[in-house]
Amino acid sequence: MNLFSSWKKDVPASLVVFFVALPLCLGIALASGAPLFSGVIAGIIGGIVVGAVSKSPIGVSGPAAGLTAIVLTAITDLGGFEIFLTAVVLAGVLQIIMGILRAGIIGYYFPSSVIKGMLCAIGIIIFFKQIPLVLGMSGDLESDHFTMGDFHEKISFSVVIISIISLIILLVWDEVLAKKSTIFKLVPGPLIAVIVGIILYVTFADFGELALTQAQLVNVPIPEDFNSFISNFTLPDFSGLGNRAVYITAITIAIVASLETLLCVEATDKLDPLKRQTPTNRELIAQGVGNTLSGLIGGLPLTQVIVRSSANVMSGGVNKLSTILHGLLLLISVILIPTILNLIPLAVLASVLLVIGYKLANPKRFVEMWKLGKEQFIPFIVTVIAIVVFDLLVGIIAGLLVGIVVLLLKSYTNSHQMLIKEYMGEKNLFHMNLAEEVTFVNRGSIVKELDALPKNSYLELDFRRTRILDYDILEYLDEFTVKAKNNNIHIKLISERGKVDNPQSFREFFGHKVFKMAH
Repeated sequence: MNLFSSWKKDVPASLVVFFVALPLCLGIALASGAPLFSGVIAGIIGGIVVGAVSKSPIGVSGPAAGLTAIVLTAITDLGGFEIFLTAVVLAGVLQIIMGILRAGIIGYYFPSSVIKGMLCAIGIIIFFKQIPLVLGMSGDLESDHFTMGDFHEKISFSVVIISIISLIILLVWDEVLAKKSTIFKLVPGPLIAVIVGIILYVTFADFGELALTQAQLVNVPIPEDFNSFISNFTLPDFSGLGNRAVYITAITIAIVASLETLLCVEATDKLDPLKRQTPTNRELIAQGVGNTLSGLIGGLPLTQVIVRSSANVMSGGVNKLSTILHGLLLLISVILIPTILNLIPLAVLASVLLVIGYKLANPKRFVEMWKLGKEQFIPFIVTVIAIVVFDLLVGIIAGLLVGIVVLLLKSYTNSHQMLIKEYMGEKNLFHMNLAEEVTFVNRGSIVKELDALPKNSYLELDFRRTRILDYDILEYLDEFTVKAKNNNIHIKLISERGKVDNPQSFREFFGHKVFKMAH
């Protein structure tokens, strides 16, 4: 697909992604204990550089909330931001190597239930984190001194008005106007909400009690001249190459950033209306190039991120032009119009994220997963709860482990089929059909079934459909032959190699080193 083939959809989507990305870049930098401009640098590189190198049509990269704890700790432990940047550069190089070695296949081993759980959990987190901003709350809401009695004192009436009007604009624009006219499709609702939000802010400024505080507005650094703009960029301190902790930090960032990227790729591809597949190895290389450059000029580590990617999809983005343009908009805005950006109420941006969060965690998704059965729902809901309660990485690992357990339990019960046949007027002929793959996981269910056989029975073990037979199963069957003799149980082995009555050794019959059945 040509880069500009869908520009009518990509240009409006890039504006939405820009308005979503800007506060996230600043907020993540603040939470990471890094200079605010470092988050903007990562956003610019994630849009322009990674967007150009990557083959992900709708994925958007930038500083990730999942890395904030690692970055905050590393900056302190390594003794400064400049040395930390060296670790970011090394992490980027490692990601490039991982891509060349084709490590991107790791992403394909995560079940869709875990990916969907991750999307819903992120939606829930996004939604609830915006509530203080849309209410204009001030102060520490988690403080021991905070009580419900002074709840109303922390709410800003003017911010609530801006939030309500913004939500009305977003919902009406998306659900009504955009469906009735092409003109409304070309102009993104969030842009109108931002314009209206600025007008309301300026209007309220004339009324003392309604005026918004600086903390309720976007806060972008304002350069006085070219030199002050350049001063926002920071070079890495390569003297840190002699520090072992720098390499440990680099490896940690490379692994976590790569995992988050690969999971985001899976999730974004599922959101893509055209269901295109992103080359994961190329994506790792693109992320590596982005992180290397980001570290070299003073930016935070970056990954492909689901919030911006989902905003891109839900705003109609089709091709990576929207990704590249959002990065250009970040660059242009901090150079040319930082003063105007600082007039935008955070409540407007929070309203945009409220809508995105709700779409990601739509209650219908939970009903859909429930209807798919417990094998899908259990890993899904575990992932959601663990991410919300703990963090992204813990939640993904928990969901994956539960998914593996569910798979093992399913495999445990699908190893065989026991049939009871009439024989000599009595139900003492048992026929067991073994599955195509019988491994140590299935041993428990087979042991339980055979141990329950009554004395003086006739057992047929049918291996004709079996393609893989684990040594552990053969070993147990040899042990069972001893018990069978003591209980007068006649065994008949049936396979494509022939039939044997009361085999002396299953291992010798199949070959004790043969795990794949020959056909």
